[in-house]
Amino acid sequence: MQNISEIEELIKLISKLPGLGPKSAKRIVLKLINNRNELAKPLAKALAEVYKNISRCKICGTLKSNIIECSYNDCKIVEKKYDKICVVENLADQWTIQNSNIFQGYYHILGGTISSSSSNGSSKQDLLIESLLKRIKEEKIDEVILATSATVEGQTTAFYIQNSLKDTNVKISKLAQGLPIGGEIENLDDGTLISAFKNRKKI
Repeated sequence: MQNISEIEELIKLISKLPGLGPKSAKRIVLKLINNRNELAKPLAKALAEVYKNISRCKICGTLKSNIIECSYNDCKIVEKKYDKICVVENLADQWTIQNSNIFQGYYHILGGTISSSSSNGSSKQDLLIESLLKRIKEEKIDEVILATSATVEGQTTAFYIQNSLKDTNVKISKLAQGLPIGGEIENLDDGTLISAFKNRKKI
């Protein structure tokens, strides 16, 4: 295939997606080019709409439409109230826990983890920890479950949040048995996740 800058740039971008490398990205790009009207055009339109209309809620961290307020039950008054809040690193972790049906409560999506590396992870200021403290107070939360991954960054983040909550009366717990060292939440099966929640420990 002749080197065309637009195509090479698209391949480079697609190869950055999870689970994809240069070879897979090339196949995807060729598929799009060969199906302009059926795939490329509607995909480009959908991406443009998402970029324009979808953003991250500054309170709970979930994705929301820019047209309306956050519709997720974390951010507005709802009929059903909870006394627990589960803190996760990203939206994929929240979806994984939700699909397991092990937790009934609010979610708080940090948007990453704390890292000492400037090229890896997020700074403390980038994470929604201040809004977490505010939500705990306003929602009258009794327990905060730290469902961060068992990686160095995940545990560093959990420790920082734990330290930030030391002046509150809220119970703090974290996932326990079943969560392997270095394991990421989104990759766990339901059985392992259920075990980790049921055996969570107060810290």
